[in-house]
Amino acid sequence: MTDHFSSQAPGLTGPALSGFAVTPSDSADLAVPIRALTIGTTAGVVKYTHARTGAICTTGPLPVGQHSVWARRIWATGTTASGLTGWQ
Repeated sequence: MTDHFSSQAPGLTGPALSGFAVTPSDSADLAVPIRALTIGTTAGVVKYTHARTGAICTTGPLPVGQHSVWARRIWATGTTASGLTGWQ
């Protein structure tokens, strides 16, 4: 199949390029930064490090679903949501 968009740069408002399971960690950044996070199992709070600014942020309680979160780390301490998937 021909990919008519192969020469286009992906934009931040376009669809995700890939997704992967996220295991929160207090010591390791994600393999690649994410621009969205799906909470799949348990609603809750997400503590993360912003991918660009490095600021450590904590959300309010989030429902199960997809959320715009530009992050390079999802912290174990302070994160109560579970079943996380990160999207590039």
